Amino acid sequence: MAKGTIGVTTTNIFPVIKQFLYSDHEIFLRELVSNAVDATQKLRTLAGAGDFDGPTDNLRVSIALDKEAGTLTVSDSGIGMTADEIDRYINQIAFSGAEDFLNKYKDNANAIIGHFGLGFYSAFMVAKKVEIRTLSYQQGAKAVCWTCDGSPEFEMTDCDKAERGTDIILHIDDEEKEYLEAARIEALLRKYCRFMPVPVVFGKEQEWKDGKYQDTDRDKIINDVEPLWTRKPTDLTDDDYLKFYRAIQPGQEDPLFWIHLNVDYPFTLTGILYFPKIKNNLDIRKDRIQLYCNQVFVTDSVEGVVPDFLMLLQGVIDSPDIPLNVSRSYLQADRNVKKISTYITKKVAARLEEIARDDAKQFQDKWNDIKIFIEYGMLCDEKFCDQAMKFALLENTDGKFFKLDEYKKLIETEQTDKDGNLIYLYATDKDTQYAHIKAATDKGYDVLLMNGQLDVPFVGMLEQKNEKTRFMRIDSDVIDNLIAKENRREVELSQGEKDVATQLFQSQLPTMEKANFMVSLAALAPDEEPVVVTQSEYMRRMKEMAQFQPGMSFYGDLPDSYNLTLNTNHRIVKEVVNDAMTALAEQLKPIDDDIHATANVISALRDLDKDGKGVPDDKKKDLEENEKKEHELRDKKNALIGKYAEAQPRVKQLIDIALLAGGLLKGEALSKFLHRSVDLL
Repeated sequence: MAKGTIGVTTTNIFPVIKQFLYSDHEIFLRELVSNAVDATQKLRTLAGAGDFDGPTDNLRVSIALDKEAGTLTVSDSGIGMTADEIDRYINQIAFSGAEDFLNKYKDNANAIIGHFGLGFYSAFMVAKKVEIRTLSYQQGAKAVCWTCDGSPEFEMTDCDKAERGTDIILHIDDEEKEYLEAARIEALLRKYCRFMPVPVVFGKEQEWKDGKYQDTDRDKIINDVEPLWTRKPTDLTDDDYLKFYRAIQPGQEDPLFWIHLNVDYPFTLTGILYFPKIKNNLDIRKDRIQLYCNQVFVTDSVEGVVPDFLMLLQGVIDSPDIPLNVSRSYLQADRNVKKISTYITKKVAARLEEIARDDAKQFQDKWNDIKIFIEYGMLCDEKFCDQAMKFALLENTDGKFFKLDEYKKLIETEQTDKDGNLIYLYATDKDTQYAHIKAATDKGYDVLLMNGQLDVPFVGMLEQKNEKTRFMRIDSDVIDNLIAKENRREVELSQGEKDVATQLFQSQLPTMEKANFMVSLAALAPDEEPVVVTQSEYMRRMKEMAQFQPGMSFYGDLPDSYNLTLNTNHRIVKEVVNDAMTALAEQLKPIDDDIHATANVISALRDLDKDGKGVPDDKKKDLEENEKKEHELRDKKNALIGKYAEAQPRVKQLIDIALLAGGLLKGEALSKFLHRSVDLL
């Protein structure tokens, strides 16, 4: 049995750092500036603890380019390093000076960024040589110069440096010359260092003078050291929040409202989340919320920390407790991530409930701009859904808003059917469904307007959460059937009259691509519409759900199914059917007699099946011939009725009126309807 220590050499580790540890080469600048900020913050911590008595009022980090020399320098006026500290924290890879410092000053050093002790080595991704020139804050310390070309060998010597702090000088590699361009460096600083807690200086402010921009003597400070989320909400105005939003989301409409996150137990989390105007565009993007760690930009891919539905929001969150990978480029799985995600969800829901309670008018005015967000959250997150049930709104066709429990109380008396089901009626288009809406309101019912992108799965979710509750679109059946108060009234027509009435209208129904029409009869009130086109709630909803659930794509390929309902108690329908019965009586009687006789023969033959094994073999041919004969007779009868109907403008007019009310009459069919209307007048 043998024991030993695993050895890691710089020969092995440098290629790993350069090629695999960091996802983007540009990250080197964030790491070096973060280290410089840490050095500065450490000095402040020491001063606060009484271990440093020098000035700390003008601490900053500076970045300088020398294109001619091919160098990029990151300088700070922080604590600096001694030769021993360089040997400990630079020459020993992954030995973090920040970690040591945090252990010693854990109660006063919460703003220290580094943890892994690898950030400095990211410099070798873009540099062929790196120099460190540093002078420690410690009394009597000597300045030290460290140089390395990315190989295992380094040089460390004494040097002349009068001011406390550290200069990291990168001799940029020939393949990385983009990092000698001022515009590129400024862009990276604004991306990664925009809100760092120590002033970051790069170049000079410019003014327009003598026809061109010229440098002034004022340093250009890249960052805001006290971003809005680090300040107390009580110290901020609405204008402050709006100004910050415009800075991080330039060119966007002003947000509807915002949430200021500020928690210090059981984890530390700050930030500001804004509600943009969403309307009917479910655009889930992963780059709208920026994640910071102690004011250092980490990523805008915040999956895990922020639930999917909150990706519709915009803003920033900052937490030193969110676990990052070594390169600080993405998140690692951790229990804290789940806790933070749950907290953010709870906070967002609480803020929405607060607005709905304290300023109902504002909430209603903005409802259609945030409706899709709230519905998406309720569909995706059970806990958010439970909270949102208290403030989610329903809007009716009169433009009035109701909370879910308020609306239930409003309709439960009138819109409970004979079986105890509470029926929510809804429309998706007030104009095309006007006739159906009016039929409902004339009976004292209320109709919701559900025209949002997620309303179909949303109403399905509400049905699941509320027993004996059904949502029915206003045009899915005649109103008496949507909220059945009693058993349906029987149609008072003979079978012959039913056959004629059905075929009279079935034969004249239009042929539409991916649409099927069926005719049904209903004994409605005499003053209700003579003919109504409806669409099955179940089939229509299955087709609509297909776009949300790939497993239901079968329904999406089915044709639309419409029902043409004839009101057999309406005067005009009665007249049309009676006229047809009179005109066709002589022609139909012998056919009906033959159908009746043939049906009797078929019935007698089928009765020969005594034991469920089928009709005897010697009678099968007779059965087949009579079934064929009956089919031919019915086709002959339907053809006679269809030929008669073809010459009856009132039949076509009734059908087109129903199609027009349902928004289905268009193009040539609409033109023919208009001409026929004139002729009938």
